[in-house]
Amino acid sequence: MGLFGNLFSKEPKKEKLEEGLEKTKTSLFTKLSKAVAGKSKVDDEVLDELEEILITADVGLDTTVKIIDRIEERVARDKYLGTAELNDILREEIADLLQGETQADFKAFDASHKPYVIMVVGVNGVGKTTTIGKLAHKFKQAGLKVVLGAADTFRAAAVDQLTIWSERVDVPIVKQAMGSDPASVAYDSLQSALSQEADVLIIDTAGRLHNKVNLMNELGKIKRVMQKLVPDAPHEVLLVLDASTGQNALEQAKQFTKTTEVTALALTKLDGTAKGGVAIGISDQLQIPVKYIGVGEQMEDLQIFNKRAFVDSLFGE
Repeated sequence: MGLFGNLFSKEPKKEKLEEGLEKTKTSLFTKLSKAVAGKSKVDDEVLDELEEILITADVGLDTTVKIIDRIEERVARDKYLGTAELNDILREEIADLLQGETQADFKAFDASHKPYVIMVVGVNGVGKTTTIGKLAHKFKQAGLKVVLGAADTFRAAAVDQLTIWSERVDVPIVKQAMGSDPASVAYDSLQSALSQEADVLIIDTAGRLHNKVNLMNELGKIKRVMQKLVPDAPHEVLLVLDASTGQNALEQAKQFTKTTEVTALALTKLDGTAKGGVAIGISDQLQIPVKYIGVGEQMEDLQIFNKRAFVDSLFGE
């Protein structure tokens, strides 16, 4: 079993997931019910309505067109498609578009990567620091030794917030004075994690505007410096996005993936928005798996993304 097998083998809390996606589900179902009311088959009018519904749920235009095209192909092939089947077909098509395994694939988490280094990126305000804290809590609950690295040295509040989380979760943190070289903090953090024989090191990075060239150069420098100690670090580059911003989150993701090698996504604030469809669009357009979703304020409310559970929560069992 991989290093983190005992943590990630657990199913996400279904009730909390359904509760978190309630706004998106209600929006989808209400509109979908109206679109098929009085209809016995899926025709052009139903497809036009469905296209509008998916775009409104922030699935995104390109992914929506892809879903509609696939349904049109099925209508043409089967000659007749009843509206009663539409939910099942949508469920299948959406699950097919979501990247990754049914449950997040963490096979790479093994003893050969110790510490397993996660570099967390994302703009200010998306819930990056909170996600790091909740992730540290998950790892610690699984009996793993965790170290945090406060490499966002441009905002005093960022270091303070991460320090509060480190105390709350009761894990060590490595930090320097505000304005210090972020790469130096990352190097010290990794050195500390190695000396403590930690299982996981989570590095926070500056959350300035994603289109700033100097920020992206900084991320590259952090990587290069850490690789002096651990040649294949970081093992994960986790991009945190705020689901409630809809298509803006997709745009941020596109900018980050152009300039740094993002390997996984975390979507926060899904519980406060009807724009949960953005998870589908981002995963499809970027071909990067969503691995974590935030469905509440509590430490336990960061869940491993399970695409089947996600689709079931959107469309019912």
